Amino acid sequence: MSTLVIVESPTKARTIRNYLPSGYKVEASMGHVRDLPQSATEIPPAVKGEKWAQLGVNVDADFEPVYVVPKDKKKIVTQLKDALKDVDELILATDEDREGESISWHLYQLLKPKVPTKRMVFHEITQDAIKKALKNCRNIDEQLVRAQETRRILDRLVGYTLSPLLWKKIAWGLSAGRVQSVAVRLLVNKERQRRAFREGTYWDLKASLSKDKTPFVAQLVTLGGTKIANGGDFDPATGQIVALRNVLLLNEDQALALKERLTGKTWNVADIEERPVTRKPAPPFTTSTLQQESNRKLRLSARDTMRIAQNLYEQGYITYMRTDSVHLSDQAIAAARSCVEKLYGQQYLSPQPRQYTTKSKGAQEAHEAIRPAGSTFRTPQETGLGGRELAVYDLIWKRTVACQMADSRQTQISVQLQVEDAGFRSSGKRIDFPGYLRAYVEGSDDPEAALEDQEVILPSLKVGDRPNCTEIEAVGHETQPPARYTEATLVKTLESEGIGRPSTYASIIGTIIDKGYAQLVSNALIPTFTAFAVTDLLEKHFPDIVDPSFTSKMEQTLDDIATGEAKWLPYLQQFYLGDKGLETLVKGQESQIDATKARTVELENLAAKVRIGKYGPYIEVENGDGVVTASIPKDLTPADLDPKQVEVLLRQKTTGPDQVGRHPETGEPIYVKIGAYGPYVQLGDKSEENPKPKQASLPKGITPENVTLEMAVGLLALPRTLGVHPVTGSKIQASLGRFGPYIVHDQGKEGKDYRSLKAADNVLTISLERALELLSEPKKGRSSTNSKSKAALRELGTHPEDDTPVNIYDGPYGPYIKHGKTNASIPEGQSVEDITLAAALELLAAKASTGKSTRKTSKSTSSRAKSTAKSSTAATKKKGTQG
Repeated sequence: MSTLVIVESPTKARTIRNYLPSGYKVEASMGHVRDLPQSATEIPPAVKGEKWAQLGVNVDADFEPVYVVPKDKKKIVTQLKDALKDVDELILATDEDREGESISWHLYQLLKPKVPTKRMVFHEITQDAIKKALKNCRNIDEQLVRAQETRRILDRLVGYTLSPLLWKKIAWGLSAGRVQSVAVRLLVNKERQRRAFREGTYWDLKASLSKDKTPFVAQLVTLGGTKIANGGDFDPATGQIVALRNVLLLNEDQALALKERLTGKTWNVADIEERPVTRKPAPPFTTSTLQQESNRKLRLSARDTMRIAQNLYEQGYITYMRTDSVHLSDQAIAAARSCVEKLYGQQYLSPQPRQYTTKSKGAQEAHEAIRPAGSTFRTPQETGLGGRELAVYDLIWKRTVACQMADSRQTQISVQLQVEDAGFRSSGKRIDFPGYLRAYVEGSDDPEAALEDQEVILPSLKVGDRPNCTEIEAVGHETQPPARYTEATLVKTLESEGIGRPSTYASIIGTIIDKGYAQLVSNALIPTFTAFAVTDLLEKHFPDIVDPSFTSKMEQTLDDIATGEAKWLPYLQQFYLGDKGLETLVKGQESQIDATKARTVELENLAAKVRIGKYGPYIEVENGDGVVTASIPKDLTPADLDPKQVEVLLRQKTTGPDQVGRHPETGEPIYVKIGAYGPYVQLGDKSEENPKPKQASLPKGITPENVTLEMAVGLLALPRTLGVHPVTGSKIQASLGRFGPYIVHDQGKEGKDYRSLKAADNVLTISLERALELLSEPKKGRSSTNSKSKAALRELGTHPEDDTPVNIYDGPYGPYIKHGKTNASIPEGQSVEDITLAAALELLAAKASTGKSTRKTSKSTSSRAKSTAKSSTAATKKKGTQG
């Protein structure tokens, strides 16, 4: 008897094949084989004339979806049909969540098998798990399929109904999404809080003391029995002390006077409090908590985390990575406890096995937390993994093992000190027994180092002691605006609000960045002016769409459809066609929305108008001579745009750029200008004879006001040749690039060796000796590893000509496709998820032919490639974005 098993990916197929008996053939569907039409060309001719055809959903006939096989999946479907011809049984073994259930259902509908068909699910790809799954096959769960289909239709209705409205009223290519738009509003609201923020200033004293030669510090907390004001006492909207708050606000003069008065006076220990604290380990990872911790510790995006976790799962290293559950199987608990006992000893084991329960009502994606696969856990060193795969596995391994370890026992110590009428406090912490902290500390890569960092050792003190004060320092503080969202904090907020599903957060955040609604700067998600304009429009005209509570209720209804507690059709009818339904609202509101107003962002305390233009945001001000406009630099955030910044941008347009002086050699003027990409210096004026004057960007942290003539001349002289390498004889240069200042060792045919400069290094003054020191250090970061050792972002399959892998990797200039020695860039406007094996083969073939052709042919091929990329981008822009 022969059996065909269908899974989603080639990696998963290869891993599962190892655990199946002979007679089993495993093929990959490459994800979904059917979907709603993604472009006008995919709409079937039979329905092309219908008014709902663009939606791909017949809203007039019970929301019947129109499913099509995308062009790039037709060959795969044919291969699967051929594979099915000579087998006696079909097993659909896609992932166990809603999406996987839907893929199995679509495969069944498309392949129409005439042989017995089973549905096989498993939580990990190990021999035991696969054997067990084979014995416990079931039928396709129709309710899960219906829930996924309803979600897909709902996302399509929102995306394809609102996105065209945004194109008409604000800018072409924008998108709205059921979850995406709520997430963007969260970012915008945080930025509004930062704009409204008013800085508060307060002063206090810090004392350096010692007892028995052991130093410690203490902070001023009271004066004359009244509490000293700190940052928590200020209203962020006014910069003033919160009303009715009984605190004493010190200014600089008062703090300095108090310092003088207390210097040389006697200190007394007034009170000591020791409080035992027990800390329990965190539960094992869910999809959401893995994304959060991976972002905090490894600085990985949610999208990268999920790609890496998917790869680890498909290779059999971890259990399924899309899960809301913190539950662990008995097998997993036993494996974790065995690791603890073996590596840390019996005393570090929790007295009883710990079992965790999932608090969220909607938890349904899987039955177990993310953990190392198998009945025994491989340590990170035993896996043979490297790079980011090893880092993510290490994180999962530590968190899982730590959850079965003993509690950490600590003692919090608070010492109250008195000097005249001033009260000071010194806080200490002693770790009496580290427990699970030996293996895992949230936010720290090195648990042992983190243990030392967490302890604050105080000398042995008792009431009545008189410690010696060596120094008193007056310290000024400024309150800080609310912190922007990072990927970790945004994921945490979305989950806590019940918005979307954790398995979709990675793609949602990716879309927000790709669509230009946010920039990721130093791990912070900063909303753009376009995000403000879109959020303003949706808040005014479609408030429910961006209301977190409305979206959360919608999510709950989708969960209820999965369990049969709610009916899908009445819900869709009410949402879209009801008296207050989306279609009704859009038809009624479209004529009410003024496009000029929609493109205008109104900001508090700003007389200038901010508008969204074809080439990005710009400011517009009326003066006596008419309207003056100026582009807003990409690095100028909405929270930082104030009247002073507006004045600087407009002055350049009205009175011309600031001149810092003339070049000492050529006599040409040197200007400081501000462009779309930030401030820069320019040598000479633009003219017919000099259409492209030399320019150089200012280094990070240098503002236009700080630019001197010497600095400008130095920047315009880059790259600087520092000398030659003593070993190779090749030149070494220093320069500025898109990633900041760097040095490069140019070895001709051997290639170029780059190193980024450290914060203390100056690109204008760095010496050859310092450059050689940096070059002697090993390269850091993912770009330093070659693609053979790097983990692939996606494995697309094998090349039909030589059966070798075709993968997508992350390179220094973005993702690219690799087959053998041929690399092909992913076209602009397409994401890693968009690329199929068929599309990759076309791009590789185009690249290979370009490489073999003459220079003239290369240029024409390049032009065609750019034209194709533009067409592809235009086609992509026609799609609404779901999520």
